[in-house]
Amino acid sequence: MHMAYEISFEKHADYIHATITGDNSRESVQGYASELRDECTRSECFRVLVEERLDGPRLEAMDIFSIISDGSMQNLGFFDAIAFVDTQMGEMGEFAETVAVNRGMPLATFNSVESAKAWLLNQKGGSDEQYIFLDKDETIRD
Repeated sequence: MHMAYEISFEKHADYIHATITGDNSRESVQGYASELRDECTRSECFRVLVEERLDGPRLEAMDIFSIISDGSMQNLGFFDAIAFVDTQMGEMGEFAETVAVNRGMPLATFNSVESAKAWLLNQKGGSDEQYIFLDKDETIRD
């Protein structure tokens, strides 16, 4: 099956740098999000710099909202920090960040890899907010 995107991982001491190229679609975003999760589990690193370089029209607000809402529920407490870089996102980036943070995801959006990297290295062990969404007895990672 032809993938509409390609993802490459570069492992650093404190984080994984994922670069995604290809078609900008809901399927691409959901596909790479799932691969990202697998890579984090494999390398036991839960801080990620996502550099999204997808081509085509930006996703609609409702698509962004539902992708992030679903993703946040599935990944609650999984990631320590996600720095998201997409230079073409504009104010949709802020919208995406707000939706994610409101759902307990430790995510921030940036216009450059440098600023994303600086933020990521300053994040110590995820946001406390994500834990209020979990039951006390629930383990965060399997």
